[in-house]
Amino acid sequence: MNLLEKIKLIERVDALIRRKATGTPSQLSKKLGISKRNVFNLINTMKEMGAPISFCKNTNNYCYEEMVAFTFGFISKKQQIISLPLF
Repeated sequence: MNLLEKIKLIERVDALIRRKATGTPSQLSKKLGISKRNVFNLINTMKEMGAPISFCKNTNNYCYEEMVAFTFGFISKKQQIISLPLF
């Protein structure tokens, strides 16, 4: 899996977490078309990047413990100065 594929998966997982629609690791692996082991690796990568992810046993979904935003890419210094905070 190359970097862009991994970023796309992270964006997809992020969207599912926000919709409270990840399901269990097995269900998430089916939604993403990857193995359960790769789901755990992806979640761990997101955690290493600072995502406060946990698994809620009550809802059987991954969730964020606090509000966060995932961004990846480059912006010009000019855009950075005029852009508003995400929160």
